[in-house]
Amino acid sequence: QVQLVESGGGLVQPGGSLRLSCAASGSIFRTNIMAWYRQAPGNQRELVASITNGGDTNYADSVKGRFTISRVSAENTVYLQMNALKPEDTAVYYCNADITSAGSDGIFRKPYWGRGTQVTVSS
Repeated sequence: QVQLVESGGGLVQPGGSLRLSCAASGSIFRTNIMAWYRQAPGNQRELVASITNGGDTNYADSVKGRFTISRVSAENTVYLQMNALKPEDTAVYYCNADITSAGSDGIFRKPYWGRGTQVTVSS
């Protein structure tokens, strides 16, 4: 089994910063693409940023220039540095990882989700 555990959410004033972390653990052969999604009340879950195991990144237009995704592949960990936060960034942030595992049934690959961490931007 594989688990993703997020941390780093909280309450911050507009213009402030937060750093989210997500660590994957369990039966992991390789972590492939890792990403952060978010979901605000009444909205669909949306992609915030993603990063390949080669370091290629992709960002939603709404966070470009303010958020930075990074990873430490050897530690199966992904980070999201969020600067210049706005009230509209308020949401539950979810970590997602595409992971290759090796078990008695062979090698298989599937996406996993964390439980989410709340980010609230308010004065």
